[in-house]
Amino acid sequence: MKNPIFFALAFATIALLSVSACSDNDAATPTVAKTYVLVHGAWQAPYVWQAVKEQLEQKGNKVVVVELPGHGADNTPPATLSIDVYRDKVVAAIAALPGNVILVGHSMGGMVITATAEKIPTRIERLVYVGAFLPATGQSLLDLTSTDSTSLLGAGLVPSADHLLLGVKAESLINIFIQDGSDAIKKSVADNYRAEPAIPFASPVIVTAANFGSVAKYYVHTVQDHAIGLNLQKRMVAAAGIKNIYSLNSSHCPFLSMPTELTTILLGIAN
Repeated sequence: MKNPIFFALAFATIALLSVSACSDNDAATPTVAKTYVLVHGAWQAPYVWQAVKEQLEQKGNKVVVVELPGHGADNTPPATLSIDVYRDKVVAAIAALPGNVILVGHSMGGMVITATAEKIPTRIERLVYVGAFLPATGQSLLDLTSTDSTSLLGAGLVPSADHLLLGVKAESLINIFIQDGSDAIKKSVADNYRAEPAIPFASPVIVTAANFGSVAKYYVHTVQDHAIGLNLQKRMVAAAGIKNIYSLNSSHCPFLSMPTELTTILLGIAN
C-alpha cells in the first residue's frame, strides 16, 4: 500500500498545478473587445489614424474611421457644410454599428464628437479628446481659437477668394501640425493636404447637462502642440470638469508621431 504521505503530496501538487493553470489562463484572457470610432480634424483625413487603427485592431477591437464631408476623397461643396453636417456623418456611422462605442476626436474633430455626444449620448461609452477643441455650450471653434495666444495656426492661414476655404501656408504646414514626425510622415501630411471648409469653424455647438453631460469624458493633452496651445487645452478641460487626463509630449498629431503611445492610452481608457 502506498504511503499516505505520498498521496498527500500528489494531491497537493495537482492542486498547485491547477491553480497555476487557472492563473495563467486568466492572465491570457483578453479584455472584452471594444468598438472605436475615430474622427479626424481639420486639414486632414482618415489616413492619419491608420497606424492607431491597425494597433487597436491587433488587440481584437473593431475600429471605424469616419471621413468627414469635404475631406479626403469627399467632395461635398464647402458652402453646404457645418458642424451639424459633420455630426450627422458620425451619428450615421455609429448607427450602423452594434452596441456602444468609444468615440475619439482630434482637433476640430473635438467639436464634432461634442455635438455627437449631445445628439446620441446613450450610444457613447467613452468620449475621448486628443489635442482637440472642447466647447462649452454656444461656443464655436473660432470662439476658442480667439483665446489661444500661443497657437501658430492663425498666422499661417490663407482664406480663399470666396472665403469658403481656409488654406495653410506651405512653409508653415509641418511646423504647425507635425514638427516631431519622421521625414516620411511629414511628406505624407504635405501630400495629403487640402484646404479646409471655413463655415464649420463658425458653427456654435449647443450642449446640455442631460445629454453631453452624461457621457464619460477623457482628454489627451498634446504638450508640444503648435496648433492648439497647451494652455487652451487645459482651460477647456477645466471648464468641462474633466478629471480623466493624459499627456503625450507630442506635436498636434500624436497618432502620426507617437501612435503606439496613443494606442496604449486608448486601450487603457477602454478598461
